[in-house]
Amino acid sequence: MQVEEGAVRPVLNRLRRAQGQLTAVIAMIEAGRDCKDVVTQLAAVSRALDRAGFKIVASGMRQCLAESDTDAPPMSEEELEKLFLALA
Repeated sequence: MQVEEGAVRPVLNRLRRAQGQLTAVIAMIEAGRDCKDVVTQLAAVSRALDRAGFKIVASGMRQCLAESDTDAPPMSEEELEKLFLALA
């Protein structure tokens, strides 16, 4: 499964945002910042990663439905369910 072209840029943007937020979390911990602030920032990282993952899965599902005539076998319902549950 590949991410469709239209989804690549938003996914990369979300992952870069998460990367920056994670860098900020590390710096906050190293600086001894308040636990509440660290956890809030860490939750933002988690949401950014989740959104990127959901976008990738949604893009993959769209491709699986649209490209049913390719040589690759379509993803089974079980495989799609596993992808979603991996993000849950």
